[in-house]
Amino acid sequence: MKILIADAFPAHHLARLQELGLEVDYKPKLKAEELSGAIKGISILIVRSTEVPHACIEAADLLSLIVRAGAGVNTIDIKAANARGIYVTNCPGKNAVAVAELTMGLLLAVDRRIGENAADLREGIWNKGEYSKADGLLGKTMGIVGVGQIGREVIVRARAFGLKLMAWSRSLTAEDAERLGVVRAASLDELIPRCDIVSLHLALKPETRGMITKELIGRMRPGTIVLNTARAEIVDEGALAEAVRSGRIRVGTDVFADEPEDKAGAIQSVLARLPGVTGTHHIGASTSQAQDAVAEEVVRIVDRYKRYGEVPNWVNRQRTTAASWQLVVRHFDKPGVLANVLSDLKAAGINVQEVENVVFEGAVTACCTLRLDARPTAPTVESIMARRDEVISAVLNPL
Repeated sequence: MKILIADAFPAHHLARLQELGLEVDYKPKLKAEELSGAIKGISILIVRSTEVPHACIEAADLLSLIVRAGAGVNTIDIKAANARGIYVTNCPGKNAVAVAELTMGLLLAVDRRIGENAADLREGIWNKGEYSKADGLLGKTMGIVGVGQIGREVIVRARAFGLKLMAWSRSLTAEDAERLGVVRAASLDELIPRCDIVSLHLALKPETRGMITKELIGRMRPGTIVLNTARAEIVDEGALAEAVRSGRIRVGTDVFADEPEDKAGAIQSVLARLPGVTGTHHIGASTSQAQDAVAEEVVRIVDRYKRYGEVPNWVNRQRTTAASWQLVVRHFDKPGVLANVLSDLKAAGINVQEVENVVFEGAVTACCTLRLDARPTAPTVESIMARRDEVISAVLNPL
């Protein structure tokens, strides 16, 4: 089995992948447009920031697993992977602490204007009077938008700074909010006008793209600090820039629209150039600690896949299927039994949506649970049951 790693990967973990008996093709400087030419013969693809476009997946002949060495999978053409039956997995939470640390660093940098301080000092300029005008953070209200693993790590650190905390996400319950020690907002409309700091920690999905609208930005308090260590696309960047220009808000961001794919080069972002914006180079997960943790998870995923056919952190699995009936078949554990059951279902025009077969101790009998998209007729069930030397029982229930 051959594996292609298209981004930087710790050397120690490269060796561990080779120890699994894999042929490792390590090309950390490979670009998205070059993947199509490198994917032939590859069974497993590992990427960090490199995009996996439709053309790459179409060009693949053996590819069965794509591992995103990070959390977000918006850089991978999931639709194309689905069409080819290719697993897509990720490493959620492994870089949460690193991103949370940068979030707090950006907050301090914006409030105390650390970047401007340092730039003036490098130019030999002493301007203590100007830079003594910070507000401070103690007692301010910080709104956490998204309370996944990164948002929760931010909550822990923000509390140590004496910040009052509000939070919103679609999944946040009153019980979870109480456990986290935050005030639960019912909506972004409720949260945003009540906060001095708004920190964004949402994954990029169709429903979150553009979620922080011009209208929501317009409802922010004068002087609000907006922090974005998630994805640029969840914010109306033009409206954000307009609010910064007006002096209404300040921004600390690790992400920008239309970022260069290359690790070095030019960036055309208007937002990045504005006074009142402190920016970093999409480095939220880029600490040695985080990368080691992510690499450890990548090795675990590949090992489980190669050894057992399991797919940890499988993100493109259908959450719900068209299954409406369940057929539980207890049977003798011998060749051809399930093939005959499936043949009966095929003859009835019934599709199996999900299947699990487990074997009883001693390997004489087994039990197969089949989730079906339609109800088998009585004659179909009778046909299955008729093979008494193969089938012990068949029980049909609605889901």
